[in-house]
Parts: sequence; C-alpha cells; structure tokens
Amino acid sequence: MYVCMIFRVDRYQVIKKAISYELANFIFNYFLLKRDAVQHMYKNNIVHDIGMLGTWSDKQVPNTYSHYADMVMETLMVKVLPIMKKETGLELIPTYSYARLYKNGDILKRHKDRPSCEVSCTLNLGGDPWPIFIDGTGADTVIDEYKQIHKPNAPKGTKVLLEVGDMLVYSGCELEHWREPFEGETCGQVFLHYNHVYGPFADKNRFDKRPMLGIPKLGNK
Repeated sequence: MYVCMIFRVDRYQVIKKAISYELANFIFNYFLLKRDAVQHMYKNNIVHDIGMLGTWSDKQVPNTYSHYADMVMETLMVKVLPIMKKETGLELIPTYSYARLYKNGDILKRHKDRPSCEVSCTLNLGGDPWPIFIDGTGADTVIDEYKQIHKPNAPKGTKVLLEVGDMLVYSGCELEHWREPFEGETCGQVFLHYNHVYGPFADKNRFDKRPMLGIPKLGNK
C-alpha cells in the first residue's frame, strides 16, 4: 500500500527485483541472439525488414535494434501485469511492449508518451548500466523531440539507475523522461505499456488497437 501511495503522489516509482535476475538474463540473451539472427537474415535477403522481426529504423533511436510486440516481451507484459496493478493501485489492461538493445552513443530524447502508454514501466533486462531521468513536475518543456529543442530552464529531472530485473513504473503521458548519451556497449530494456481500465483511453486503445497481443502493428510504435 505504501508503494501504491508513492506512485499516486509522485506518478513514478522504482520496483526492485520485479522479475528475477535469471529471467531477465534469459530474456536479454534471447534478444541478443534474435538481433544477430535477424540482422543476418536481413543482410542476406532471407527476409525483408518490414518490422515484423524488429527493425533498425525506429526514428526515436535510429540504427538501434528495436522490436514492437515481440512474443516474449508481450508474454512478459502479461506476467508483470499483477505487479503493475498492485504497485499502482489501478486496474490496468495491457496495450503493447517495445524492446531495444541500445548501443554506445545512443540517446533517448526527452519526451512524453502517446495515450497507449498511460501507465508504463521500463524494465532492465541486462547489459551495461544506463540511468533514465524522469521529471516528476509534469512540465511540458519539449518543443521538438527529434531536434531536441526544449523550453529554457527545463527541470533536470531525477536520475534513476535500475539493476537487472528492476523496473521504473511511471505515468508516461504525464511525465517527461529521457536518457543521456550511453557510454556503455549494450543495454537491453523493455517498455511495457498499459491503460487504466476506467481511464479515458482504455476503450479505444485495447491492445494498442490490435485484435490481440503478439500481433505487429506495422508502421507504428
């Protein structure tokens, strides 16, 4: 109940050991292997990059392997749902998952999320540590996310460093969040997104407007 109250007041909260190190490490190594296998298939024209097996064309973090609705990540989203409900005190429905294997020099630009990300978490799967920053004030400072143009005197935010298996739960539509240039080699993170059942978006965004979980939504994130 205490953690639930923290989330309701601050609109973000760290959940330690949300999943075990062993499970996070298994998923991390699965995703590493998938990236390498998909890259081989794309380069050798075994399959074409239309997003169904992941992509390097995500404009938010270009040239970095990303995957909307990977089956394992979607399954993890359902597994984590009871934790999300307990720690937020909200009745939630899953919308979509999005995973990335960040590389050296990557930046996650300061932004707020779209309605399907009303209540979200970022979960550390493995690799080198990379803090995320979150602005708990709820300020709107982003003028152009992709050009990184912000209003002057934007709040510096709170630095959150997650260990493997930890997750940061946050109100994605209300709080700006970002990551500064990555100095490590590889970092695996998965974003798991949910809507509040009794909120304004649930009816329109069930499964991110897909018929069911696990199905790609080509051309969108």
